[in-house]
Amino acid sequence: MCSGGWMRITYKGDYAMKAVLQLAVSYNKGVVTIHDLAARTKAPKKFLEQILLELKKGGFVESRRGKIGGYALTKSPASIRVGDVIQFVDGPIEPIPCVNEGYAECEDLQTCLFRGIWKQVAKATLDIVNNVTFDDLAKKIRSQEEVISYSI
Repeated sequence: MCSGGWMRITYKGDYAMKAVLQLAVSYNKGVVTIHDLAARTKAPKKFLEQILLELKKGGFVESRRGKIGGYALTKSPASIRVGDVIQFVDGPIEPIPCVNEGYAECEDLQTCLFRGIWKQVAKATLDIVNNVTFDDLAKKIRSQEEVISYSI
């Protein structure tokens, strides 16, 4: 029997995606302060600082120090996929470990009827998260904001 748990998106992964999304909304408009990012993502500031440091190491964000300091994306939100960020922060997207090639910790691996299903789940999940960019999501936020401002 294969053991292991379902893929989980951690709080860290969730806040990382929210932070990248907020930076995508503000792309080419200057940096966003840590205070603004924490307020927009509803993330604890200290935790968000750790996440942004990790995203910086991953090449997703850059920081600027000083009185007018803050964070910005290092590249266009159209070139950053949801799957890129979530896999960087939370690791592989897999419903159960046995979907990975080379996995050998299960004695039922060759006869398991469920492994094929889990491989399909993993592929479908990857197909979705790797086909949505942060630009796609930022456009949705901007269009929602336009609707709200027109209706006020």
